[in-house]
Amino acid sequence: MTITTPTPTAVVPTDAELVARARELKPLLARNAAQGEKDRRVVEESIQALTDAGLFKISVPKRYGGYETSMRTMLDVSAAVAEADGGTSWVVTLTNVCNWLVGLMPERAQDEVFGADPDAKVSGVLAPTAQTRKVDGGYRVTGKWYYNSGSHHCTWAVMGIPITDADGNVVDQGCALIPRSDMEFEDTWFVAGMRSSGSNCLIADDVFVPDHRVLSVPPAIGGDYPTEHTDEVLYRSALIPVLALVLIGPQLGMGRAALDFVIEKAAKKPISYTFFTAQKESTAFQLQIAEAARLIDTAHLHAYRAAADIDEAALRNDYPDHLARARVKSDTGYVADCITRAIDILLSAHGAGSFAEVSPLQRIWRDSATAARHAIVAPAVSYEIYGKALLGVDEPITPMV
Repeated sequence: MTITTPTPTAVVPTDAELVARARELKPLLARNAAQGEKDRRVVEESIQALTDAGLFKISVPKRYGGYETSMRTMLDVSAAVAEADGGTSWVVTLTNVCNWLVGLMPERAQDEVFGADPDAKVSGVLAPTAQTRKVDGGYRVTGKWYYNSGSHHCTWAVMGIPITDADGNVVDQGCALIPRSDMEFEDTWFVAGMRSSGSNCLIADDVFVPDHRVLSVPPAIGGDYPTEHTDEVLYRSALIPVLALVLIGPQLGMGRAALDFVIEKAAKKPISYTFFTAQKESTAFQLQIAEAARLIDTAHLHAYRAAADIDEAALRNDYPDHLARARVKSDTGYVADCITRAIDILLSAHGAGSFAEVSPLQRIWRDSATAARHAIVAPAVSYEIYGKALLGVDEPITPMV
């Protein structure tokens, strides 16, 4: 493996510049959206355009020419891409957050990924659905990991593994960084929504993973990361809050896209079996639009508050306590709740035409509904975690806080 000497980028784009780049790609991404659904993978033309725009570099360290931005920027870029297509945004989102995970690892691992290829793309699955065997210098890993979003485009993957001792006893849980070339591929992604995310199964068969490419998860949940570059603010961000909150970036964009589409059509679309020749003339329709817009605004307010909680704590080098992390989980679930409710209202307001195959609303609805059911986002679980934290109830239901 050839590793280049890391060189910092001369100029890091601002949040606004990165969002503008994403929006400039909107016609292209939207034009390719239907084909991406049909192929069950994002069209390569879109991936290349996003790569050329630097939108897979927002969480790559500056040492490798990345932009090393912030939680807020990750949300804003994902949302801007989702205004064109939710599935494409999901691939951008998951790639960027998995790239961020590599930034938590020792420099030696980072060099192997971004030093060898500044445009490297990492996918990931945290569930430890594998078997490991401790050997000299690392682990032999065998397993299957389902729902690797962006599996067609990744060059590396961060996979959940049980960490075992020399006797085969499970002593820890970790994430193993494995080259895509060391893994097999199984086409398993046949779903109602987020079809273009290409979230297929990757398979390892007795693959060697050296110690420096294994991240221990329990210490990381508490903010203990093995990176030597502790001055890099982005990689001081809280693990689970980042992994959870990043997933609602696409929701923000899909909510905005749905609202804009319904408003745009309202001036010319009649309400069947009524005297209204334009939906916008109806008081009932106006109330529906106001409610949907309010829910989408509320989602943004909670998302941005949570992003600020993460970014500001990282800037202070102050790892958030359990209550603060629990609130981010709750905010994450609430954003998903608000957006799915808003889209449901917009579907009803727009009418049965929402479900025509040519309508972007039906794809937004399916993509949003599917993404909102991601286990890390699950609103009911997130609310319970926050409620227990507020009340001081010491009955953990998950370590993922």
